[in-house]
Amino acid sequence: MENKTIARTLRLLSQLMELHDENPFKVRSIANAAFKVDKLPYPIADKTLDEIEQVDGLGKSIASKIWELVHSNAIADLSDLLMRTTPGIVEMMKIKGLGPKKIRVIWKDLGIENVGELYYACNENRLIEAKGFGLKTQEEIKKSIEFIMASSGRFLYAQVESIAEAILERLISEIQPEFAFLTGQYRRKSEIIDSIDLLLVKELDNISLNKLESWNFKGLEVINNQIIAETEQGIKIKLNFVKNAELGWELISKTGNEEHVETLKAMLQGADWVGKSESQIYELAGLPFIEPELREGNNEFKLAEANSLPQLIQYSDLRGSLHNHSTWSDGIHTLEEMALFCKNDLKLQYFGICDHSKSAFYANGLNETRIAAQQREIDELNKKLSPFRIFKGIESDILYDGSLDYSNEVLSSFDFVVASIHSILNMNEEKATERLIKAIENPYTTILGHPTGRLLLSRSGYPIDHKKVIDACAENQVIIEINANPLRLDLDWRWHQYAISKGVLLSINPDAHRKEGFHDMKYGTLVARKGGLAKENCLNAMTLDQISILFEQKKKKQQL
Repeated sequence: MENKTIARTLRLLSQLMELHDENPFKVRSIANAAFKVDKLPYPIADKTLDEIEQVDGLGKSIASKIWELVHSNAIADLSDLLMRTTPGIVEMMKIKGLGPKKIRVIWKDLGIENVGELYYACNENRLIEAKGFGLKTQEEIKKSIEFIMASSGRFLYAQVESIAEAILERLISEIQPEFAFLTGQYRRKSEIIDSIDLLLVKELDNISLNKLESWNFKGLEVINNQIIAETEQGIKIKLNFVKNAELGWELISKTGNEEHVETLKAMLQGADWVGKSESQIYELAGLPFIEPELREGNNEFKLAEANSLPQLIQYSDLRGSLHNHSTWSDGIHTLEEMALFCKNDLKLQYFGICDHSKSAFYANGLNETRIAAQQREIDELNKKLSPFRIFKGIESDILYDGSLDYSNEVLSSFDFVVASIHSILNMNEEKATERLIKAIENPYTTILGHPTGRLLLSRSGYPIDHKKVIDACAENQVIIEINANPLRLDLDWRWHQYAISKGVLLSINPDAHRKEGFHDMKYGTLVARKGGLAKENCLNAMTLDQISILFEQKKKKQQL
């Protein structure tokens, strides 16, 4: 066993001891021993126990731990601490700038148990008010996590968007192709991107290659008419060079997934597509144009053949923003600031505030007294901002038994209620489904929030029976949220069509905790398009009058 491995293990032991608030003297001794072992000029594993005890700065106790590790590949004390520590907390030890004391605050005070939840908390500014933290520390932690995420080679769409568009713009400017397009997962607006694919109508000549080699790409290589490289951020890049006459088919073949492309190819039955545009090629197959977002080999051909492709929703179709937070709970901006941003900057007709409920103590959740005070402020703002409307909402925690976080009397005071799970996420499918359905059956639930609780590339959602949950929403006339935060995008787009087929409305909700968070509705719209959502099936594409009537009808049913 190498010295570095032994030192790394001792370092982890000292960190976990500090995390669990053990004797500071012992913690320092083991941390110092880790440093000593790492710097030794000889392999300590080759020494006898007596010889290890004689090493300066170790002593009998630490020497016995090293001997134990070398000969059994474990240290009992470390194994015990690991048993008492959530695995996600151990992962946090790898984040630059996070020591055991800060991790203890994150774990014990904020209830955060893994790196994904920590990254989401940074996005929600939840660390700012915690002991020993601040805005600068939060931003440093966020950057460190993003660096770790990048090492996997997979990225959120929102993370690569500006990079992809900048590369396209630079290609057009410097390489000067006849045409240039982003293709692949990016053009399909996939929630997770493995590579940025581009298509250029141009011959790959030495001049173009020399320019690309000067761009500081890593690992650049040429394979036929394709260049493969990697950006400094670790994103894989694929540049395909084609002739103009091939553009239509190449756009299709480089955009759609394999199943979509192979299905279309079979439908073309050898038809001559040379020189034809994308839409002309679909027409050759007897189909209307299929939007890039839908080219997933899902049910797009069935819809196209039945002439039932939806008119996909656009960002400009949205009339309001629901499920948002303010300084009343864990937001950065005040209720009035959030409302004014929606009214003046986004030109929306309404805004729904949904601060956290009282069980979300880590997010400064509202008790009944504070709810009443917030609602008084909303009444005053509605007079001031009319005809713009602030709807009184709450993000009510779904408790473990499926009940909501307030009495019926309190729930009835809201215009709408978003019901979400935030705690005890370790459930099997049966329990999670049962918990959600009980909340859905509550007459005060208006919208089911982020149904699986997932954090993309960070935390898998709890497993649910999507069909049962969606069927329950249909039966109880509960809307399902498409949480637009790029880390969530939950309800997953693969279930949008099923929900629509059952008559369930979907709502593109930013879950904004600051003014800038409203812009996430863009990402919610993109993923809603992937799911085949039309504006007619979207709650917040309704006008103020339409959504007011819907909320009023829901309240009348609660009184029956």
